[in-house]
Amino acid sequence: MPLTSHRRLVVSATLIAALAAGVAPATSASAAAPRTPAAVPQAPAAPKTADTAPAPDMEGVVAALNAAMANGAPGAMARFSGPGGVQSRAVGVRDRVNGTPMDVRSRFRIGSVSKTFSTVVLLQLVQEGRLTLDSPVDTYLPGLLPDDRITVRHLLTHRSGLADYTDPMFANTVPGFESVRNRVFGYRELVDLSLALPRTTEPGVSYKYSNANFVVVGMLIEKLTGKPVADAYQRRIFKPLKLRDTSYVHPETRIAGRHVRGYLYPDAAGDPLVDSTEQTVSWAQSAGAVISSPADLNTFTKALMRGRLLSPAMMDAMTTVTPTDATNTRFYGLGLRRYDLSCGAQVYGHTGTVQGFYTYAFSTRDGRRSLSAMANSSNRGAVNTALGGTLEAAFCGKKPAAATASRADRDFSSLPAERDLPERH
Repeated sequence: MPLTSHRRLVVSATLIAALAAGVAPATSASAAAPRTPAAVPQAPAAPKTADTAPAPDMEGVVAALNAAMANGAPGAMARFSGPGGVQSRAVGVRDRVNGTPMDVRSRFRIGSVSKTFSTVVLLQLVQEGRLTLDSPVDTYLPGLLPDDRITVRHLLTHRSGLADYTDPMFANTVPGFESVRNRVFGYRELVDLSLALPRTTEPGVSYKYSNANFVVVGMLIEKLTGKPVADAYQRRIFKPLKLRDTSYVHPETRIAGRHVRGYLYPDAAGDPLVDSTEQTVSWAQSAGAVISSPADLNTFTKALMRGRLLSPAMMDAMTTVTPTDATNTRFYGLGLRRYDLSCGAQVYGHTGTVQGFYTYAFSTRDGRRSLSAMANSSNRGAVNTALGGTLEAAFCGKKPAAATASRADRDFSSLPAERDLPERH
């Protein structure tokens, strides 16, 4: 960092030694989110090296998958990729009717993991000078939002205050889903649903997750490129990374090829599960309509963290995070979650919920290790929480027989999963 001539510097022996060893002082991201009294942005920490990273505990991964099944998922699977190679595990079935076993080569709906894909596209447009993060959204979409204080950054960090229209839409889970299963929405219709609800916060003040933010992100992408988001995903991410199992087919309802069937739990206990596999996902679009597979999700998160999709400056902005709750383990950057695990590992990615599917797709900051996991049910929070246990097992390895109390208290898998959609169970 440049030093001005008028500043006095007191250089400690420790700093001199560090500089002599070629260690540069850490700096915060130049595009960090604005400071607020409630949440101070945290610049990315230096990742653990592969040499010190524990081996994945695949028995623990299977235990987490089995726990997801014990809590009601018909099946679950996970795929870990690291310096030691790829390890995959699957339990249960991907089709309840014919009993087809779960298969890690299968495709499924990834829900809000789509938000990270949308963010990558938008940040590439920032790199190209087509928009800036701290400009009002209305600069690019005149008259769309009633508050010109809402910036592009506020959308990507869920700090816009735009209400989540999915709360009333799915207040009654199955009837709400059936009412939109085959419906095709325009982006503006979804934004209007949000604007009809009270704002959740003043722009920039606090984090409040809302699918409406990423509907507007989709509108920005289409306005700036002049083409559908499907084209942007394909040209900018799917094709360069050779994600052959990843697609955005909105408003088509089918998942092509080998795929997992998803099952939605009704609100009333004891009612039969609803096969929710076929739907337009038009209620989400750029907030949650991408289809993918475990291998492709591993490839995507690893490539992102390794800088294959964004410049270093954009990666710094994307991975500069603020807390989403009071646990000091969960954070959000630009369309990206960071989870701090019990062993000190920090992993970046996103969770996903869409009717019938829960997804986790995360990688270490150096991109050397990644995990994708899926369970084929939703509206069942205990399933989502259990599936999150795959992160601890994969990135922290086997726990000591007598784990310390502090580690047990900070175990990520003991925390209820964050919700991307309203749930009743």
